Amino acid sequence: MPVSRSEHGNHSSEENNSAEGPTAATVTRRQKRSRKSEEHPASSLAKRARFQTPEPQQKALSQHPQDVLQVPSHSPNNKAELSFDRPAEPLRTNAPLITPGGSWLVTCNQETAEASPSKIGIPRPTTTTNHILDEACAHLVKMEPMLQPLIEKHYCRVFCPEGLAEECDPFRSLCSSIMAQQVSGAAASSIKRKFVGLFNGPLDEEKVEENKVFPTPAQVAACNVAFLRQAGLSERKSEYIKGLAEKFASGELSAAMLINASDEEVLQELTAVRGLGKWSVEMFACFGLKRMDILSTGDLGVQRGMAAFMGKDVRKLKAKGRGKWKYMSEQEMIKLSEKFAPYRSVFMWYMWRVEDVDINVVEEA
Repeated sequence: MPVSRSEHGNHSSEENNSAEGPTAATVTRRQKRSRKSEEHPASSLAKRARFQTPEPQQKALSQHPQDVLQVPSHSPNNKAELSFDRPAEPLRTNAPLITPGGSWLVTCNQETAEASPSKIGIPRPTTTTNHILDEACAHLVKMEPMLQPLIEKHYCRVFCPEGLAEECDPFRSLCSSIMAQQVSGAAASSIKRKFVGLFNGPLDEEKVEENKVFPTPAQVAACNVAFLRQAGLSERKSEYIKGLAEKFASGELSAAMLINASDEEVLQELTAVRGLGKWSVEMFACFGLKRMDILSTGDLGVQRGMAAFMGKDVRKLKAKGRGKWKYMSEQEMIKLSEKFAPYRSVFMWYMWRVEDVDINVVEEA
């Protein structure tokens, strides 16, 4: 999941403790991108959230059958066994994760969902991937009825059954996040292709082939910084990626850890890695791991959306220029969003929609 630079952040450094998000100029370059997030169907259970699914989504619903094979074990044997209707839990990873060995991991399956929490070490799932978005939207509308028109207008593909079936390779996603820091989307894509090419030769297809041949942590950890720099990476970014690879290769970081850890543990473990700041990790947790209770208070797009939703004149606030907390204070954002837990990722996604912030690059990562 390459986290790129667009207007939903105000970060400006590669260092862990500094702000590192996108610039407003990148948003303008991406206005022509199609908004895939609003083109996919909502399930029939959307009515329980007291709103109707937009007509285009109703028409598309029949094209996405949701009754597919159930996941037979904690580690599915192949991609075909990943189900659109798996046990889900808003406070855990809901995306299927790919390990360096090429296998898939899911938080729970039908068997483990019925097991005692003391045996599996995590809370028993409360819902399924088919239903969790509807329940999230119902909760948001219950807590704040003013959200209903916004939810009616925009369908959150990120957490729909199909979105939750999208696999995530944590190592590749975090490497892509580092590569994308402080560069344009086009530059980040070029660097990534060259990086993959270092291990496999030039790629003819940008994304389809890249997913198949992205180097493993062990391969990258075995390389020196000078070799990695041939992809167009700065020396510092090369050091960051090599360090990240070493942590995955040693087992200090793993797909299994990211599956079972709490939101706080994910943030703590990943921000301890050089080159991964809080905003990058929050975007990875939301869009890569599909964790549903993430709120990025340092993201300018979220701040602006929340301020506009509360009826503030964001143009005047922007003109005043108050540094990192330009539109709302962190305390205000936390207090306002508390009632939307454990679905603050969904709330955050709709706050981006309030001000029409383009987040396609992050969503498609």
